[in-house]
Amino acid sequence: MKKILFTVIFLFIASSSFSQNETWFYIRVKDSMQEIPFQNKNGKLDYNGNENKLELIFNNYEIKIFKKTQRKAKPKYLKKTFFVIANHPALLTDLLLNASNIFVSGEIIPLEERKIYEPNDYGLTSTIGENIGLPINFDYLDVLGCPQAWYYTTGEKDVIAAVSDGTVNIELDEFKGKSTRIHKSDYANGHGDNIAFNGFAQGDNGKIGTGVCFDCPILATKYGDFRKLSEVKEAAAKGAKVISCSWVGSTKYDYAEKVVDSLFNKNIVIVAAAGNKGFHLNKGEMVYYPAGYDNVISVSSGMYRHEKALDNIQLLGDTLYYTSNLRGSVGRTMGFPENDTLREPFVYPVSTAILHESVDILAPTAELFTYNNYLNKGEIIYYPFSTTSGATPLVSGTVGLMFSLYPCLPAYEVVSILKMTALNIDNVPGNKIFYGLYGAGLLQTGKAVKLVNDLHDPNEIAYIENQDFVRWNFKISGISKEIVLRNQKFREKATLDILAKNRIRIAGNTVLKPNSEGKIRLHIQSKLENECDLRRRVDK
Repeated sequence: MKKILFTVIFLFIASSSFSQNETWFYIRVKDSMQEIPFQNKNGKLDYNGNENKLELIFNNYEIKIFKKTQRKAKPKYLKKTFFVIANHPALLTDLLLNASNIFVSGEIIPLEERKIYEPNDYGLTSTIGENIGLPINFDYLDVLGCPQAWYYTTGEKDVIAAVSDGTVNIELDEFKGKSTRIHKSDYANGHGDNIAFNGFAQGDNGKIGTGVCFDCPILATKYGDFRKLSEVKEAAAKGAKVISCSWVGSTKYDYAEKVVDSLFNKNIVIVAAAGNKGFHLNKGEMVYYPAGYDNVISVSSGMYRHEKALDNIQLLGDTLYYTSNLRGSVGRTMGFPENDTLREPFVYPVSTAILHESVDILAPTAELFTYNNYLNKGEIIYYPFSTTSGATPLVSGTVGLMFSLYPCLPAYEVVSILKMTALNIDNVPGNKIFYGLYGAGLLQTGKAVKLVNDLHDPNEIAYIENQDFVRWNFKISGISKEIVLRNQKFREKATLDILAKNRIRIAGNTVLKPNSEGKIRLHIQSKLENECDLRRRVDK
């Protein structure tokens, strides 16, 4: 009788208020085989299943989307999670109370998290988008916050990205019509195609999948001139704003370093792979180039998928427990002291890539979709190992989005914002012994692009938060209503220079305590203005 009463109450709320504001939520079912079928009638969904109870509930709501997704789906709910857009939040409560034989849990999606955009080829984790591409698991792009970044921009035609790598087949669907080849390169088993896909594959074309800066055009060129960086110089001369280099050499050249510095001073950003040797070999002492030059963004490999080690316990043989792909871990696999899964796990050094004080940031690579394998074998295959090649274009694509949104962004602010918005991984289990060798943490594309927007929008508040820096030079400027530092530390050798038009506020748990090698400069310039306009997708 109580269930009937609740139904009446919630049906009354839904039918009487019929809110003009959409409600978004996730809801989870008990059975992974459970389907909730609908048919589309004039842009609205009508329930088309055999459950009378569900039909009674759904008839009292206006439903726009009700679809399975792997977004926000923890392992036990991987194929049990639905994304819903409806006209009233009462639908979630109604389903949980009155169809508890089917649904077990759910939560409303906050308004701020609804500022997203998804292309029509966003794979298994798509929510608001209709995926007509391949069923690819793009959860690594979710963790980076790419849908949040795409809310602001998906790339601009004048922000050209160079891919210095193996050859890129510019006639493939993901590159055709937006790519130019400067030089043909080695085939390298499709390495160049794969790198270009990760960073810049065309989205919203209903083909295979999408890259990070999917509307950025591509310049494809060769690689490997370690001494003079001739291919990098040429790409810059032809208009490249960001240059992605997934190749490494062990020798530092003064001329190459001068090339890097010259391009950086012209606001051209080079992003390069740090290298793949595990810590058992590199011991934090090996540095490779061009990644090792000061004005190159050096990218190593970080994990992204599981929030807790116990979310992914596996067995090696019959008795040895291990876990893998723990979010923020510097290593792909982790073991447990004395094989006790209740103790804090440790990183297997062999499963890391290069870790060195020259590394600036980490980005995902293990278990990423491999475009070259799909081209060669026609199969969806995820690469199992930690390599920095695939991580590099994720950062390059992020830089492309930042320049697309605010083309006047100085290169030094690009670097500052990438690091300020990275996910702090100091407290991730197993990372402590690698402290100082993994850069600022894990790339957060959505937060980086949002901070660019917020700094240069006079109606926004820009937050710098949740990091602890003991080195590097940070310099940013903004015309936002306010720049707020909260739960943020700049200590020891860290240098911070903020120029604001309006106000800088130091909020709770913030520490500004540099030593003699660091410096803090916070200043207001009331006449400060943007050098160019923000170019937001939502404003077009």
